[in-house]
This record gives sequence, structure tokens and C-alpha cells, in this order.
Amino acid sequence: MRHKDRLVNDIKAYVRMEERYQGLSLVFDENMGAKQKIYNIIDVVQDETGQSPFVFEKISKNREDPQIIYIEFRDDIHREGGSFLTSVLKKLEIDKCEKDI
Repeated sequence: MRHKDRLVNDIKAYVRMEERYQGLSLVFDENMGAKQKIYNIIDVVQDETGQSPFVFEKISKNREDPQIIYIEFRDDIHREGGSFLTSVLKKLEIDKCEKDI
């Protein structure tokens, strides 16, 4: 059984950057508390920055696959999405990203 304080700490973050693209994948086990926390933080950062990245999810209901929420900036010529992604990570109290996707 998970302790409430561990909801956010069980989220793994993966960052992907290419020319004019920045993306953040937030991976967690089936946990609706973590999912809601992530979406609440995305909403707060959108209000703070005025930015609207693409946000979508891969949530498996019938399988034990990891749950994933993706945040992407496509055609981000001036790399403005980086501050958005950094703010999300800080609010989730994630101080390092995983190495492999």
C-alpha cells in the first residue's frame, strides 16, 4: 500500500529534445492520485506561463502497463517550452530525469 506522500515521488520523468521539439514524459504506476496531481500542476503552469503545450496520455485500464502523461512542444523554434517543462518538474519535486526512454 502506498503512502500519500509517495504519490509524486513515484513518478519518473523522461525528457526528449530535438530540433524545434521538446517533450516530457511522466511515467507512473496505475495511480489516480498521481495522475490528478500531474494534471493539476500542468493547469497551474499553463496559467502562470500562458503556454499551451500538447498534453495527452497513455492510460491502460485492463493491463499493468505503466501510465504515461506526455507534455510536448512541437515547432518550438525559440525553445520557450523548456521553462514550462522545468516548472512542471519543480512543482512535482522531480530533480532528475531518467536516462532512457
